[in-house]
Amino acid sequence: MQNDLVALSPTTRFSNRVENYVKYRPSYPEAIITFLEKNIGLQKENRIVDIGSGTGLFSELFLKNGYAVIGIEPNNDMRKEGEKKLGQYPDFTSINHRAEETGLRSNSINLITVAQAFHWMEPVATKKEFLRILKPGGHIVIAYNLRLSHTPFLRAYENLKAKFGDDYHATKNVNDESVKAFYNPMEMKIQQFDNMQMLDFDALKGQLLSSSYIPLPGHVTYNDMITDLAKLFVDYNKNGFVKMEYETKLYYNA
Repeated sequence: MQNDLVALSPTTRFSNRVENYVKYRPSYPEAIITFLEKNIGLQKENRIVDIGSGTGLFSELFLKNGYAVIGIEPNNDMRKEGEKKLGQYPDFTSINHRAEETGLRSNSINLITVAQAFHWMEPVATKKEFLRILKPGGHIVIAYNLRLSHTPFLRAYENLKAKFGDDYHATKNVNDESVKAFYNPMEMKIQQFDNMQMLDFDALKGQLLSSSYIPLPGHVTYNDMITDLAKLFVDYNKNGFVKMEYETKLYYNA
């Protein structure tokens, strides 16, 4: 696992994708906050750290609801974009560290969150570090926006990404069993939320290019890929938009 992660270069992989990532990646449902307040007793005075905070998509969900968040992000370009985006929130702190070595004090955190980034982390070292910084009775929340494939458009888009993506299957290795093993011996629970975006062609193209495994301009297959994407959009758009649907899956310890 460690060698696989090194080969995939998780700390630099998104550096040339930041602009598209910020503009076109989906956010997370507001209902997550209410759910966590009700089910794990999340309170405003809790100390929250968002590991792999990236451009701040998940951190902002908490910040705009009045929570203070520490963001930890090792990718310089992603972290700087997150700092720029979240600079309006006085209760946001940004730190250049990794999941495996956060630099935080032991027993200092009530809630650890990881959104769309768990598969980039070395699980053994990360679990040891999370348990070190977590307060007794604290919680770990792992979140993923998982693109669905139940419509003709979504299936066609999935096929396009598989056709042109480098390392496509290597980056899709999160599953319930691997997350459950990470939580063990804590009891893991799962909650699902509906999530969606309406995308015009520019947004669809931008979201495609935000994926780390997708060819960028200059690559030998780039023009063919964009041609296929344009055909896909023409076939499936309604009034100039396609509907990108997700299941937002939330893992948490009881």
